[in-house]
Amino acid sequence: MAVTGAVMLLYLLAHMLGNLKIFFGRESFDEYAHWLRSIGVPALHGAWLLWIMRALLLAAVVLHAASAYQLSRRDLRARPQKYSHRQRLEASYAVNTMRYGGIIIGLFIIYHLLDFTALTLNRNGVEGAAYDNVVSSFSVWWVTLFYIIAMLALGLHIHHGFWSAARTLGVHSAAREKNLKAVATVLAVLLSAGFMVVPIAVLAGLVD
Repeated sequence: MAVTGAVMLLYLLAHMLGNLKIFFGRESFDEYAHWLRSIGVPALHGAWLLWIMRALLLAAVVLHAASAYQLSRRDLRARPQKYSHRQRLEASYAVNTMRYGGIIIGLFIIYHLLDFTALTLNRNGVEGAAYDNVVSSFSVWWVTLFYIIAMLALGLHIHHGFWSAARTLGVHSAAREKNLKAVATVLAVLLSAGFMVVPIAVLAGLVD
């Protein structure tokens, strides 16, 4: 679960930086989208490398979700009865954040793929017109609202997930605890804000 989380975190950082290119205008953003579909040419045909990357990312998402399910089942089997005292607030917050936040993010991924990859839910839905597709989608207030909610859930997920993964992978130590928590916070805020700024800018008319 920690390894697949790290893979997805690296992807998210790259994806966020790519999204921000929309502020350089339609031509720059569409050129970037075209470049993504032509990586590896002529060694690979068309968008093959992009689809390979998508397949690897999908595998990481599925394995991450499967690991979460397995860990939850293992936890329940280890203690089928509830504790007689209330769970610590910090522990309860972490569990709820990862569980329900993960569900929100999973639903968002499905919608996001149908919107910008398959283009079946995109009002513009023109292949190769990445800039116009983004503007068309985020011009709808409830799409932007859903995106913001999902990104807030993502931020909380990353904040706890980074910290938990560091412990799982043996990176954590008493001396590093403060720094690791700071990195987790910075990553969570950076990614959430970096992704949210695009739909907010579109809805506000700053990108049209």
